[in-house]
Amino acid sequence: MALPQHDRVMKQNRLGKSGVVVSEICMGTMTFGVQADKAMSFRIMDQALEAGVDFFDTAEVYPVPPSKELAGLTETWVGEWLKGKDRSSVIIASKVAGAAHAWFNPPVRGGKAALDRVHIRQAVEGSLKRLQTDYIDLYQVHWPDHGMRPEDTLEVLDELVKEGKVRVIGNSNEDSYGLMKSLWSSDKHGWARYETVQNNFSINHRRCEDELAECLRREQVSLLPYSPLAGGVISGKYNDGKQPEGARFTAYLKGAGERQRRMVGRFINEKSLATTEALIAIAKEADMDVVTLATAWSKQHDFVPATIVGVSHQDQLAPILAAADLELSQEVLDAIDAVSTKYPYPMGPIMP
Repeated sequence: MALPQHDRVMKQNRLGKSGVVVSEICMGTMTFGVQADKAMSFRIMDQALEAGVDFFDTAEVYPVPPSKELAGLTETWVGEWLKGKDRSSVIIASKVAGAAHAWFNPPVRGGKAALDRVHIRQAVEGSLKRLQTDYIDLYQVHWPDHGMRPEDTLEVLDELVKEGKVRVIGNSNEDSYGLMKSLWSSDKHGWARYETVQNNFSINHRRCEDELAECLRREQVSLLPYSPLAGGVISGKYNDGKQPEGARFTAYLKGAGERQRRMVGRFINEKSLATTEALIAIAKEADMDVVTLATAWSKQHDFVPATIVGVSHQDQLAPILAAADLELSQEVLDAIDAVSTKYPYPMGPIMP
């Protein structure tokens, strides 16, 4: 008997120059396991799939904030949810954690994670097992290690592509230097190239447009923006001093470590809250939710095939999904640009 298919076909776009095409909205899963329990996580994925989302992004260290006790749980739940579905109709992306000596020590492989052959192979085999699949559509380096030779990472990723365990490869939290160095290495050796870069990109964090966008366009590499709502800040839920129960930054303020508290200041500050207030007014004038506005703005860039969204409850999906097939008018885009000119760079740079 044929497996049931989702009803709606959302607009499809190509990842880089690869043969992989995906829905213009991607369902991120980093909340699954902390902010969303198993039942809610399954409902979120079901509702997204029914709306035409066929692209789901996870990572070996999820849920967030990462912990030794929970690392891998999100992939396990995604794998259980995926079972019984037509595997070829769902695009699954995952990530290998970056180096332990970088800005963050991931709670995997004994606190000694590295982007070499041994660790990448251990990581991909673990992800395949948890996801209950024999291949990953998009396998990404979660954050780069610019202190090591890119060849030591790219050669093994190319092997995984040749072996059919991975279809295409990508990077995350990457800059222009790292992307171009990696592309040069792949071209020199004839290896698989990074087809995607997954970076933080929103109206509150437009730094990708300054330099990286030029590399993306000229090299035909796709940007997969995450956090289009700037960590939920653009929804307005933190304005007027509010600290909503269950929200990520509320939890960070109450009980997380020093790094998480510093992250709150990066996302929530006077300029970011003022920007949000102005965006809410623009959205109201355009007769749409500000969440819809921010999501549509993200996916409307020519180098963006899909925008990664995240929720902790299924009720948060509606205004996000309303951005599918929506194009903002030039008048609205100009109004957003005016806000960005008035409040340049509301979010601080990536923390060390």
